[in-house]
Amino acid sequence: MAKTTKMLNNNENDIGQTTPQDPINVDSYPTAQKLVARTCEFLAGIQNLSPGKPLEEHLNTKYGPGTPYFDDFSTLLKQGFAEGWVATHELDRPRFRARKIMNPCSETLCFSLTAVYFDSIEIIAPKDSRHKHSYGEINCVIPVDEGFELEGLPVGEKWQGAGWTSLAAGTHHIPRARGGRGLVYFFLPSGRMVLSGDVEEEQAGNI
Repeated sequence: MAKTTKMLNNNENDIGQTTPQDPINVDSYPTAQKLVARTCEFLAGIQNLSPGKPLEEHLNTKYGPGTPYFDDFSTLLKQGFAEGWVATHELDRPRFRARKIMNPCSETLCFSLTAVYFDSIEIIAPKDSRHKHSYGEINCVIPVDEGFELEGLPVGEKWQGAGWTSLAAGTHHIPRARGGRGLVYFFLPSGRMVLSGDVEEEQAGNI
């Protein structure tokens, strides 16, 4: 169970004892409302595509840096981080922070929305973060520092700067990052992941 921590910001609309899994009050933040609206439009456009390598290639081709959705996600999440509602809770010291933005619902086509912050001059593998993707995972990688990268799959072979990773159902990993500071906006089908996974377990075929 996630440890309950004090909010790291002082916004009077969202104060109290919360966990990283407690979604923010979107109605309290105009920037969050814009982010959710754009996200719902984005998800509607990819709703018939399953997480995995083909989707990852599609996202990096059609929705990479310089395209409207990616640039809007980058701008709004960085603004939300400055406003104090993005990645508010420490999971592994200040270098790895997270906060759910929305639970799965019909509006998000049953995806949960979460933002994570990394501060990773060297490679960091946050403790207790190994997990398995029940139905896959989609990650929008938003560098704050130019050299920031998130590890994709295969482990040790795929590092993604500004752009996307998409991990198929049944895959597992530790979310490792390197190269400085960055934000990752990730989408989980049905909000499902399992906080476990054997490092020796084979990955799903379509990683």
